[in-house]
Amino acid sequence: MAAKLHVCMTCRAGLPLPDGEVAPGARLHAALLAADPPAGVEIIPVECLSACSQGCSVALTGPGKWSYVYGRLTDADAADILAGAAAYAATPDGLVPWRDRPVIFRKQSLARIPPQETAQ
Repeated sequence: MAAKLHVCMTCRAGLPLPDGEVAPGARLHAALLAADPPAGVEIIPVECLSACSQGCSVALTGPGKWSYVYGRLTDADAADILAGAAAYAATPDGLVPWRDRPVIFRKQSLARIPPQETAQ
């Protein structure tokens, strides 16, 4: 896989979750899986991305690539998230030109993290 899309399953989008309701993050995860993820993108559920006040969040990572955390997402954004993940997966370094990113990735980026260096 050229990219891993981590999806916060426990995200409540900063709101209380009534008993018996599915967390917005879990709904986002389900929508991403149902939308048929692009080749090269692995969708990974995670417990928390610590962006609780920023709505539903996802993180994009890849070996030797810059990583990104995006927030303020909903299950309605699944197609745009997957388009952005596909563009990210196609890069050698994780740097998708700004104009080639979906609008939600241009406006809702919470963090950009340098590639992790390998021990020598």
